[in-house]
Amino acid sequence: MDQSVAIQETLADGDYCRQAVQGVLCEGDSRQSRLLGLVRCRPERGGQEHALFLYTHRRMAITGDDVSLDQIVPVSRDFTLEEGATVGSDVTVQLDTAELSLLFQLPFGSHTRTFLQEVARACPGFVPAIPDPEFLWLSRYRCTELEPEPPTPQSWNSAPGTWPGRARIGGGRYRSWKARKGLEETSPQGRAPFCLGAGLQSRPAFDWRGWQAGAGSFGGAELGAERLGQRDEELEEAGREMSAAAGSRERDSAGGSSSDELRPNGKGLPVDQSSWGQNKPENSLSRQNKSKSEISNMVRSSTITVSDKAHILSMQKFGLRDTIVKSHLIQKEEDYTYIQNFRFFVGTYNVNGQSPKECLRPWLSHDTQAPDVYCVGFQELDLSKEAFFFHDTPKEEEWFKAVSEGLHPDAKYAKVKLIRLVGIMLLLYVKQEHAAYISEVEAETVGTGIMGRMGNKGGVAIRFRFHNTSICVVNSHLAAHTEEYERRNQDYKDICSRMQFCQVDPSLPPLTISKHDVILWLGDLNYRIEDPDVEKVKKLIEEKAFQTLYAYDQLRAQVAAKAVFEGFSEGELTFQPTYKYDTGSDDWDTSEKCRAPAWCDRVLWKGKNITQLSYQSHMALKTSDHKPVSSVFDIGVRVINEELYRKTLEEIVRSLDKMENANIPSVSLSKREFCFQNVKYMHLQVESFTIRNGQVPCQFEFISKPNEESYCKQWLRASPSRGFLLPDSSVEIELELFVNKTTATKLNSGEDKIEDILVLHLDRGKDYFLSVSGNYMPSCFGSPIHTLCYMKEPILDLPLETIRELTLMRLQTEDNGSQLEKPMDIPKELWILVDYLYRNAIQQEDLFQQPGLRSEFDHIRDCLDTGTIDNLSASNHSVAEALLLFLESLPEPVICFSAYRNCLECSGNLTASKQVITTLPACHRNVFTYLMAFLQELLKNSAKNHLDDNILASIFGSLLLRNPAGHQKLEMAEKKKAQEFVHQFLTHPEPLSLLSYSA
Repeated sequence: MDQSVAIQETLADGDYCRQAVQGVLCEGDSRQSRLLGLVRCRPERGGQEHALFLYTHRRMAITGDDVSLDQIVPVSRDFTLEEGATVGSDVTVQLDTAELSLLFQLPFGSHTRTFLQEVARACPGFVPAIPDPEFLWLSRYRCTELEPEPPTPQSWNSAPGTWPGRARIGGGRYRSWKARKGLEETSPQGRAPFCLGAGLQSRPAFDWRGWQAGAGSFGGAELGAERLGQRDEELEEAGREMSAAAGSRERDSAGGSSSDELRPNGKGLPVDQSSWGQNKPENSLSRQNKSKSEISNMVRSSTITVSDKAHILSMQKFGLRDTIVKSHLIQKEEDYTYIQNFRFFVGTYNVNGQSPKECLRPWLSHDTQAPDVYCVGFQELDLSKEAFFFHDTPKEEEWFKAVSEGLHPDAKYAKVKLIRLVGIMLLLYVKQEHAAYISEVEAETVGTGIMGRMGNKGGVAIRFRFHNTSICVVNSHLAAHTEEYERRNQDYKDICSRMQFCQVDPSLPPLTISKHDVILWLGDLNYRIEDPDVEKVKKLIEEKAFQTLYAYDQLRAQVAAKAVFEGFSEGELTFQPTYKYDTGSDDWDTSEKCRAPAWCDRVLWKGKNITQLSYQSHMALKTSDHKPVSSVFDIGVRVINEELYRKTLEEIVRSLDKMENANIPSVSLSKREFCFQNVKYMHLQVESFTIRNGQVPCQFEFISKPNEESYCKQWLRASPSRGFLLPDSSVEIELELFVNKTTATKLNSGEDKIEDILVLHLDRGKDYFLSVSGNYMPSCFGSPIHTLCYMKEPILDLPLETIRELTLMRLQTEDNGSQLEKPMDIPKELWILVDYLYRNAIQQEDLFQQPGLRSEFDHIRDCLDTGTIDNLSASNHSVAEALLLFLESLPEPVICFSAYRNCLECSGNLTASKQVITTLPACHRNVFTYLMAFLQELLKNSAKNHLDDNILASIFGSLLLRNPAGHQKLEMAEKKKAQEFVHQFLTHPEPLSLLSYSA
């Protein structure tokens, strides 16, 4: 059901559709639906090249039958794809090359955001070391009419109209890629031209749309003008409405094929076309229309149906009457729904960076009954540095194919969604016949690695609605090592608090994991067995005394202490620990570390009407040092009775008609004044109050004050910020105050204060005013480098006026012979952090890669701000992370914004790079040199700490070099140049002592 699967079936062996999104192509007043696919090829000469394939399509693109290739746009050096304004529920995107300009509207949501990020990563940029893309592989998609002199790759973006001949691909899916190759073998020698819109002066991209009936065939598939017109009518109809028939697929007379044909070259997922052509009785009633369908990676990921209890809120207009109807529908849900059980397979496998070497059916298809839904998670998909820093890996495609081939043979499945964060990947499949009842699909990721930016640890999640039940599936890989259970607890809490899903209506607040009817949590949770005696553990396993061993399980202890997974359930552990084995065997770890066995790989659940049928490991698979785990559930899903639903809806509407519009809502607030005392950098404070409603349903919302963009200042947030209250009901509102790198500097300088007025507005009612006040404790975090160099005393020992003056002091003041005392060479706070690491962590394994503890960061910050460095006691990882957070919080980075472009231009030229450093203000130059000396010391101990120059350059490159304000996130090409700039200083060290600076 992931539309990239449909595109994949039209591609040659070796070409891979990385991401697909459905949108609308805008040409003047014309609006035509298109499926956009980012296709990757790995040429023989090395590297990789990308192109955007644009398809016309049926309203549901499941297989190659449903798509017809329209254009190909190579992602060349002059290719740009820019995101514009959000219009209604759509995002406007402008595609430009040297001669081509296209405008698209894509659905608002995480899927479009992921698609745009993938395209940005695919752009080759302007790195001279990377050869120009040649796009020779696109000749596989050539037209059938050949010109005597095919153009060269360099002319692909040449003047419009230079490509004679055009043909279209599609109208019936190819029986196999070999059939297409057979056609190529009949062509004259030489490379055939691509079909670049001949005769269409305004369309210089690859264009097959103008091909007339009888102009030729491709792979045995032909399409006459009559059918082409019919396809256009279908697309226009799909854009206007979603009816019950939207769940069915019209059969194509030229596209019929057997199930064998649905697997070209053994690839792809089989699709039962017949099941889509039936109008089932329960699906015969008209569905709720939606003006702009938000279709992401799912056939109908966000299409609203009458069975959706939140369907009214998904409309673009957020009206009070609609909200009341929606609230009453939720309250009366049991009146028009019934529970039906569906079988869910939930599996997790840490593959230790290996490629698939075995058939996965012993794991995925061990049960005789085919599951209705598959939730399959992987961890450590790829352990390479490229995957770690640049998030690209061929392993994704390898394991996706292995899973697709291992699904239960007695059913046909469609892929709903794939989401990956470095090595953490989650796949969701459903049986073909259930596809029409899946909606509102969203996927998100949360990295819990160091500074929350590294995705080697963290979680990925997919949420969706199945019939009338909301389901969230989470796959997580938590912190490693036996003693780090508190860090695992923190990772879990971070995933829960930071994982947020966009709603269909973008004006609504995002959904969290807990806001779902059913939660399935799987993954390598990494909780270990506490007993230090490894031999005792192995003996209990040999005796199958699993319950005795379970008493020492860390996860059991943490759940019992309500530290994690509160409200979740887990089945009885009747299988031996799944970690750690010698790869390729069932033998326990015999390496030097000799890791103790542990139940690292787990499946937990939360929700009603859930019955676990099995919970087991699968010893037959030996690819990894972990064993895969599976759990099979029967989950009761709420299914709509359409007739009862309509009756309930009519009753609600009739009752609302009786209400007098003159009724004015009124609420009472439990508190209107809020004081936040001693607010500190990156320390969350929360105050709450209750809104209690009177006798009239009301809609509330915090609104912006005149001439202000937001309803509150950046350091404050109300949760929820809007909502609806039925008569005599109440809601608790939390005011969250959190100061970060964005807001700290102005609070330090006194330009901003912890003061704000919130306006709570009632629709058709009055406004209520809430007062927020407090005091901020100035911190070295968020202070400029030159300011800290002039602060010889701890920042909290200085008068507020002195802090204000030094923070507002212009950078050049330090070098202009002012009357201020001579500053220190580097900030004392930086020296304290580096000196601590130099003395204690020079040989620490995984330094700057393993996150620290939040409680320890609070302690480190307080020691730096108060000068009580003798009390500094924290883990090496926490101090290392504090150093990175310190550098990230600098309002002006170590390499000043003014030097940013010069640094990128001379990356790779050490002499020119040194010259740029000499132009920096003295304090910034000293800090850069000091940090380079420290990193070089770390590299001298790489045999112990396992660091190398590439890892350090990647971590520090984006901290020392930042885009000017407003553009702080580096594009991939810039990120690599920043890495290269720092890398050259690490690999060409100059003699320098860490003690040569005064602090």
